[in-house]
Amino acid sequence: MADASARAPRSSSAPPLGPVMLDLEGTRLTDEERALLRRPEVGGVILFARNVEAAAQVRELCGAIRAVRPELLIGIDQEGGRVQRIREGVTRLPSMRRLGRDAASHPEVTRRLCQDSGWLLGMEMAACGLDLTFAPVLDVDGGTSTVIGDRSFSRFPETVAALAGAFIDGLHEAGMVAVGKHFPGHGSVAADSHLELPVDERSLEALRAHDLVPFERLAGQLDAMMPAHVVYSAFDPRPAGFSPAWLGMLRHSLGFRGVIFSDDLSMAGAASAGAPTERARAALSAGCDMLLVCNDRAAALEVLDACRQHSPAPRLNRLRYSRARPTLESLPALSRWRRLHAHLEALGSDHQAS
Repeated sequence: MADASARAPRSSSAPPLGPVMLDLEGTRLTDEERALLRRPEVGGVILFARNVEAAAQVRELCGAIRAVRPELLIGIDQEGGRVQRIREGVTRLPSMRRLGRDAASHPEVTRRLCQDSGWLLGMEMAACGLDLTFAPVLDVDGGTSTVIGDRSFSRFPETVAALAGAFIDGLHEAGMVAVGKHFPGHGSVAADSHLELPVDERSLEALRAHDLVPFERLAGQLDAMMPAHVVYSAFDPRPAGFSPAWLGMLRHSLGFRGVIFSDDLSMAGAASAGAPTERARAALSAGCDMLLVCNDRAAALEVLDACRQHSPAPRLNRLRYSRARPTLESLPALSRWRRLHAHLEALGSDHQAS
């Protein structure tokens, strides 16, 4: 496990960041979006597949965003497997399930593979101009969730904790922060929170013995966390991302000191909290530091207006990538990158063929 002192230093002298992370319409910034990004309530931008043509174009888009406001955080969902927004000009990573497949028979080899994968992902995302990727998934595969499924390292909590910890070490080696999701665990509910509100009826004791294990083990390593739009009805009737009880447990019982991102407030799983402004207020009151509002510009504008008086969270500044960035052109000169690129692409191709 990497020492926290080995991480890249994070800037604390930049301007404070607002609490809202927005999305964009396409592969180039519009004049309307430039004006929107200048609003002080905006703290970041998240990129989706519609914003991506290839790695070099993403680098240009990140440059255009920084030309408007250099301090903004820029993130993306680039996990590996089926969740990879950038597919051209970077390595096609296999799923986390494929990375963890041999954990029982070859634990050290598998742990090293996961660390190397985190390093490669971090280097490539840094070269694309990004500050963070929303990874790794810490959900334990309970065999019922199709939205998680092979995004999980394993069906065994201890294995998820060990392999995700190695993946985090690799991200930190590359100077990239790690964002764990989806607290306290989305892997044992069948419903997809993008489309409906899942309810997990298990007891807190059952969750502690299973889903919570990776989050408890890795709270001290993670730089940020994203709670699930899932109700754990035996503990709190509110979805975790709107629950002071769950986020209080994360802060106090688990000792987490990093940033808490809401999951996308436009998802169907967030609708129980009310209108967009009510969702935003509920998430902030529960303990979220930054709100994702995606795929609904009208809702985003409402949330921005509602956050005008909200005090920025200084911890957001720690998420910026603060090292000298590698370039896309320089990565192939690294022997480690060349070896891993070939190996991971082969693993991904093998997994898809099977």
